Amino acid sequence: MKRHILVDGVRLNVYTATIDHTKPYIVFLHDSLGCITLWRNFPDILAQAAQCNVMVYDRQGYGESDAFTIIERHNDYLEKEAQTLDSLLAMLAIDVAILFGHSDGGSIALLTAAMFPERIKAVITEGAHVFVEDITLNGIRAAVEAYATTNLKEKLFKYHGDNVDGLFRAWTETWLSDRFRSWNIEKYLPNITCPVLVLQGENDEFGSTKQVSAIAEQVSGRAQQCLIPAVGHSPHKENPEQTLEPVIRFLQSLQS
Repeated sequence: MKRHILVDGVRLNVYTATIDHTKPYIVFLHDSLGCITLWRNFPDILAQAAQCNVMVYDRQGYGESDAFTIIERHNDYLEKEAQTLDSLLAMLAIDVAILFGHSDGGSIALLTAAMFPERIKAVITEGAHVFVEDITLNGIRAAVEAYATTNLKEKLFKYHGDNVDGLFRAWTETWLSDRFRSWNIEKYLPNITCPVLVLQGENDEFGSTKQVSAIAEQVSGRAQQCLIPAVGHSPHKENPEQTLEPVIRFLQSLQS
């Protein structure tokens, strides 16, 4: 079911599917250019395989949620997104959540688990960042070039409509700014006590395996690392079957 929910004065587009009220929700957090639709059927396939409920939402400025009121972001914008997620979970009466976050969404998942541990049962990250790397900035510069010279804007417009310029500028101008070069959320990792699965594509064009090691080695809970062979920054799109395997094993381990 899709609906709009007002959180702190902002309309967020939210999709939920409930299989069993006694089971936890897997909450999907999209990347810097993502939205509900761009997850395709991956959330529903995983929810069915794991027999869990599912919640997916568009953050402000994305998909069918309200547009950004300002484009400029500060270095704590992801912490603010974690606070918004906690508010949204409370409004939906989701007391136990498993977070699956891709890229920026993975960073938000980690921050939420660190800041609101009582609500988060486990975290799965995919291509998450906890500090800035040159490979990330080079990937973003390539995206800026593609936005200006190819049909990338047209493709994104199909999913984000009039939000598209705002979300693209918010992502690229923030990450490529001088002030953001010092961004680092590693200090939060020891506060994460729940189990964590750290996924990354072997050929991720936006981050190195240093991100994977930093997360897995610094969280306080049980951590597993998994490199998905022959894929880049979006394993769940590039090879969903191969991505589902370690995720389902991880989710099964939470029940033992």
